Amino acid sequence: MSVALLAPVPEEHLISGQETLREVGKVAFGSKNWELFNKLAEFLKGDECDALLYASDATRSLNPPTVTWSARFVGFSVARNGAHKDGMKYRPASTTKYPLDNQGSWTIFWEVTNLKPISPGVKISLLRGFQKPHSYLLNFIPRGPVLVQAV
Repeated sequence: MSVALLAPVPEEHLISGQETLREVGKVAFGSKNWELFNKLAEFLKGDECDALLYASDATRSLNPPTVTWSARFVGFSVARNGAHKDGMKYRPASTTKYPLDNQGSWTIFWEVTNLKPISPGVKISLLRGFQKPHSYLLNFIPRGPVLVQAV
């Protein structure tokens, strides 16, 4: 059974993250859920996996909730005093508008390559939690990163 990452990311950071990706080859998003990323790293054993991204705070939300971005999860790093270990190098420029995004909110930063919008999107209700018996409910919206079975 293969695993994928499902995570909400503010739409403005996804859009801004594409520029970061073009400039330096990957982009980093913050999370407080270090336990989930440690579990993912143990499962992957150094490999990568797909990341399905739900654009939160989107200018146009879809009903039912739908993944509209994809990327390739390549790893994570532990935050240093809440900041990425490489400063702003891999962070979307849009995060500079929110001081805590780069100075204390996060415990880890998960990193992706190949960030792009997808069309048509994937309805979240078609996804199933990793090693779970049922798909998500029709109106399920992820409030943080979760592991899902790869599609």
